[in-house]
Amino acid sequence: MNALDLNPSALAELHHALRPDFLWGAATSAAQIEGAAFGEGKGASIWDAYCRQPGRINDGSNIDVACDHYHRFREDVALLKWLGLDAYRFSIAWPRVQPDGAGAWNEAGFAFYDRLVDALLEAGIQPHATLYHWDLPQALHESMGGWTAREIVPRFADYAAEVARRLGDRLASIATLNEPWCVATLGYETAQFAPGLTSRATAMQVSHHLMLAHGAAIRAMRPLTRAPLGVVLNHTPAFPASALEADRRAARIDDGLNVRWYMDPIFRGSYPADVIEYLGADAPRIEPQDLALIQQPLDFLGVNFYTRSFISTQQPAVPAPGKQGFTDMGWEIYPKALTQHLVRITREYAPPPIYITENGMANADQVVDGRVADVERVAYLRSHLQALARAAELGVDVRGYFYWSLLDNFEWNSGYTKRFGLFHVDYASQARLAKDSAHWYRGFIEAFKQAHRP
Repeated sequence: MNALDLNPSALAELHHALRPDFLWGAATSAAQIEGAAFGEGKGASIWDAYCRQPGRINDGSNIDVACDHYHRFREDVALLKWLGLDAYRFSIAWPRVQPDGAGAWNEAGFAFYDRLVDALLEAGIQPHATLYHWDLPQALHESMGGWTAREIVPRFADYAAEVARRLGDRLASIATLNEPWCVATLGYETAQFAPGLTSRATAMQVSHHLMLAHGAAIRAMRPLTRAPLGVVLNHTPAFPASALEADRRAARIDDGLNVRWYMDPIFRGSYPADVIEYLGADAPRIEPQDLALIQQPLDFLGVNFYTRSFISTQQPAVPAPGKQGFTDMGWEIYPKALTQHLVRITREYAPPPIYITENGMANADQVVDGRVADVERVAYLRSHLQALARAAELGVDVRGYFYWSLLDNFEWNSGYTKRFGLFHVDYASQARLAKDSAHWYRGFIEAFKQAHRP
């Protein structure tokens, strides 16, 4: 890769492919960066509890301090402004604003988000909020089983309405859920994430309750805010490893569980029949009016894209080819799938405007002589932005891109061992350092805006 390949102004093809008002942003989540886990009235989350269970987090860490964003948010807003971003996607910690997930609101918690939103607006940066990025109040898990209980749906709707009442006049958008597949499957089936359960039947019932909560939250917020409302889904398109019928069938089911299980009820008012059949006794219990509640009109769809699934039924399994390499998470780098998938969902679902709400890579970054030369991340960024532009050329209504993540942070069960950030974080000192990728992204955004100035 030569210097020209890394020159942000060299991506002229993106200038005409993407809208002049295309939104450039970065994303984080509360549990991963805020810290202040038990301060100023905040309740415990299921991740606070999960971190304290031996063996759950690879490096034995927790989220008590994380990136200390709660106390350093003004510094982080300054980083967003330095990057030249239009928008910032963050999440609200439900137990920070309602410690028990029901009952009294924590005014100190809402005051923090008031300060954050106002600081973003003062810096000319649009605030895009997500209501649920996995940090369920532990009190709800203990009292009712959390997402396993249908009774959580009205609780979540009440929380959504309160956020809309208090912040909705200043937010550029509100997403109900982040990646419900991860919540259900990794939290309740594989035990990789909080709360750490291992039942497919429970996970699928949880997935349905998440969809109900999404619909109830949209319905509750509509009268209270003019902010665009939507949801954020993680899409990992499935590719069969071969032309074998077994591989093709397995890929279809993988796609059904990851993509269609969440897209179909939202946009078609039904769950995919082939997945229901595949699940058998593990399929969720669905009441008559449930699908009508889930199928609320949306103003946008957030898509989180990192990689593809390469599905092989052979023994041993055929590995993904990885011609463009793998990230530090072991995920194949395959940007072509982003183009293909966005075109596919546009044709199959006719969704509202799409935002890429997360895309990025973990890299084994090191500070050398005061610099992080993360050339791999720059290449990842470049290739995925080109893939995004190609999707736009093919008719996809994509309106914005949020890089994941602004900061190195707590990467769930990997702890602090995986670094996704544009900014390196020294967790001992909390010092932030712009990586080469941050400089590249900044230069690219400036070049894009320059190209569209009158």
